[in-house]
Amino acid sequence: MMEAMKALYISNAGTQQEDLLFVQTSQLNKLEEICLMNCAVSCAGDKGEIANLCPNIRVLSLSKNLLSSWDEVINIADQLKRLESLTLSENKLKFPSGLQSLPGTFSTLKTLVLNRTGVTWSEVLRCASGWPVLEELYLNANDISISERPTDVLQMVKFLDLSSNRLIDENQLFLIAYLPRLEHLILSDIGISSIHFPDAKIGCKTSMFPSLQYLIVNDNQISQWSFINELDKLQSLHSLSCMRNPLTEGATGAETTRQWIIAKIGQLKTLNRCVILPEERRGAEIDYRKAFGNEWKKAGGHQNPEENRPNEEFTAAHPRYQLLCLKYGAPEDGEFKTQQPVLLKNQLLTLKIKCPNQLDQKVIEKQLPESMTIQKMKGLLSRLLKVPVSQLQVSYESPKMPGREIELENNQQSLQFYSVENGDCLLVRW
Repeated sequence: MMEAMKALYISNAGTQQEDLLFVQTSQLNKLEEICLMNCAVSCAGDKGEIANLCPNIRVLSLSKNLLSSWDEVINIADQLKRLESLTLSENKLKFPSGLQSLPGTFSTLKTLVLNRTGVTWSEVLRCASGWPVLEELYLNANDISISERPTDVLQMVKFLDLSSNRLIDENQLFLIAYLPRLEHLILSDIGISSIHFPDAKIGCKTSMFPSLQYLIVNDNQISQWSFINELDKLQSLHSLSCMRNPLTEGATGAETTRQWIIAKIGQLKTLNRCVILPEERRGAEIDYRKAFGNEWKKAGGHQNPEENRPNEEFTAAHPRYQLLCLKYGAPEDGEFKTQQPVLLKNQLLTLKIKCPNQLDQKVIEKQLPESMTIQKMKGLLSRLLKVPVSQLQVSYESPKMPGREIELENNQQSLQFYSVENGDCLLVRW
């Protein structure tokens, strides 16, 4: 076991010496990962001692220790020529007023965690020239205010965590908007309520955050749909988490809110850590198109493309609505009439049932509740066609989308979820 040991984790200063008794000096030079959390580490020790004992460390965690200056961090890191990941969270560090690190000290460092260290943005930029290949930077809870744009530093950073820095506002974010490789940005709990990309008109993409794919804005003050509209301008965004905001916790309902976000951000693939399947996107976009059909028509929308000119106010509130009309067709009057009182007869869908692989099976017509789950519908079809449920494969086609067939794969979802409508046709195979 000792021959293969490559990692050492020690927490709590009271047991440090006890734990180290199990680690022979001859084994330390094989260690690649060391975690010394809360072990009262305050300095690098004797000159060259770390390099002699454990020169192969790639991952080092020194969270919750007694390091008081960046100079001591440099003294440690300068002895670790293979260091790739360094965690210094909850050490109250004093940073130098000028560049102090030796050339090559952090030449291999890819991940740096400085949560709750008291570092300022100016200090980050001052030291960053010594982190030439840094890809991940964690700056959680430092009361940071972004005061200047990174110039010739942090250009390799792909992951940036600025959460719980409540001095950051919308305008400050523009200062980091041109980091060329930034893919993953965490802005949770910074108090942000709005964002606007002034370089992009409605329906256009912004040049800001060109590589941003993952955005997390949980626990903020987002209450307006305009925030979501702006995110559709990000050219690379495909994953969003925006939980515990007034917009998502409001009276609209969690499922409806999710649908509206999906409909408003066309390229989104994941929302709140849940993958958006093609059928969910289709259902969300069709429901959104129906829900705002009345507003669209009152604003100047029309089924005739030559007369379809919704006003600027509607277009600003619903930037993708016209695209959805092109994708699914303009909503017809019957789709957005004022809702009738919820009665069973208003919830029943008249559907045709075809069995494409059974040429002798006649087309059947049935009325099914739109709230019926796919599982219950399969049970009904099983009894009707005398085929075991496990053998049934069900999809549907709509006269509004000729040539397209939509799989009904999720047994827990309802017909309404898949936007099945009156006159549609269920296709049953086994």
